[in-house]
Amino acid sequence: MRSPIKTVIGLVLTAVMLFPVYWMINVSFTRDQDMRADPPHLFPVDGTLEGYRAVLDQQLPYLGTSLLVGLGTVALTVVLAAPAGYALAKLRPVGGGALSFVLLIAQMIPGIIMAMGFYAIYLNLGVLNSIPGLILADSTIAVPFGVLIFTAFMSGIPDELTQAAVVDGAGRLRTFWSVVLPVSRNSIVTVSLFAFLWAWSDFIFASTLDGGGDHRPITLGIYQYIGNNNQQWNAIMATAVVASIPATILLIIAQRYVAAGVTAGAIKD
Repeated sequence: MRSPIKTVIGLVLTAVMLFPVYWMINVSFTRDQDMRADPPHLFPVDGTLEGYRAVLDQQLPYLGTSLLVGLGTVALTVVLAAPAGYALAKLRPVGGGALSFVLLIAQMIPGIIMAMGFYAIYLNLGVLNSIPGLILADSTIAVPFGVLIFTAFMSGIPDELTQAAVVDGAGRLRTFWSVVLPVSRNSIVTVSLFAFLWAWSDFIFASTLDGGGDHRPITLGIYQYIGNNNQQWNAIMATAVVASIPATILLIIAQRYVAAGVTAGAIKD
């Protein structure tokens, strides 16, 4: 009420940013013969469900594969990153600072370079075109981020809390499991969400490591519609709409945990 101009500007900018999402939904209901209308239809006047029928007929296995890869990446990332973050934050091993710097540098390596390295390794091991291979590859992106988030969050846990557990007879593993993890809910949700979204939207690892397999993720399912002479835009956009639903729901549910998790350690008492 005090700044209507700022409100209007905010609404306009939000509409501009969300317009591609609206256009994706619009095209998903548009018939093929109406794609090149001049001017383009802002609303699907003669709507069709052909794109969504294609999703149900052809894309459900790909959605299932992406779900398995996403959940597997979340599990592997949390299992590896949470203990590593606890060790760096509370056990303070020698070289911990250097390790944190290495993890930061690891996130700067281009994905295509990592994909080619994984391809050579997987080819020798015979695990190309497999769900476990994709899970491991996607986790290499999520684990360094997860370790840094867990380290920042767990550094803010009072040492008196862990010391009290030690006085009560708890070892380091019991302290981590029974004391540190329960109070690290925000960081767990944050790391899990980002790990799932990275795995769900991955295209580089999927196209390099699982391009010709039977268990392809949804990103490759969308890509198969795009050809030199055949571009099924309503099917592409319908698949994109369906693929966006899980990520949207997760973001809405977890947004307050993410806000707390990514800012952990930024303010010290």
